[in-house]
Amino acid sequence: MAQQRVLITAGANGIGAAIAERFAADGAAIFVCDVDAEGLERLAARLPGLATQVCDLSRREAIGPMVEAAASTLGGIDVLVNNAGVGGATVPAHELDPADWDRVMDINLDATFMVTRAAIPYLKASPAGVIINMSSVAGRFGYPNRIAYATSKWGLIGFTKTLSMELGADGIRVNALLPGGVDGERLQRVMEGRAQLSGQSLETVREEAMTYQSLKYFVNPRHVADMAAFLASDSGRSISGQALSIDNDMQRT
Repeated sequence: MAQQRVLITAGANGIGAAIAERFAADGAAIFVCDVDAEGLERLAARLPGLATQVCDLSRREAIGPMVEAAASTLGGIDVLVNNAGVGGATVPAHELDPADWDRVMDINLDATFMVTRAAIPYLKASPAGVIINMSSVAGRFGYPNRIAYATSKWGLIGFTKTLSMELGADGIRVNALLPGGVDGERLQRVMEGRAQLSGQSLETVREEAMTYQSLKYFVNPRHVADMAAFLASDSGRSISGQALSIDNDMQRT
């Protein structure tokens, strides 16, 4: 394929940054948006030629102009990676503040829809359009004390499958990635929340997490990035509508 034009949301850190680095290694032209201005600066310093824009995806009115800027900068969009997401509080459902529920849905579902809606005309103009939605192992299992997060990630599976059916006639492939516990700062916060809620030590919580998966280590974000690059490549041309787990064979959360 010719040089791909890739838009990645919330790509300044973690999985998003790993995906940007992987596509850059393949020679793609990349536009990354994030609310973290300093994170974008650090990423741009590592990836010469990277285009970035600070964008708060919780503000609907900011999304359309950001996608337009990406398409203008890149000369179109071939690949959309919907990576933006927040975890929300680690509390039982009856204790969850409705405002926190709203924030998770606003970013994980509403913003993903709005970005995708704005990007679809550009993807239809691409010779090989690709959408990759970042779900989670929480989109495959129940996730006690993380009801907003789990609900949103299950929602992304239906979003993915429906889009794949709508856009298949245009040659656009749509898939979801379901990472397990990905090593990094976000996982650390999740583990700390579990420890606080259960009264266990952080080390005990981390050891317990390993009992529910066959491979006894947390997922490297580069492995998620490798799968994203594969799905966007010619080798992935026959894969669409799938929810692909990258979770070290996790049996439960």
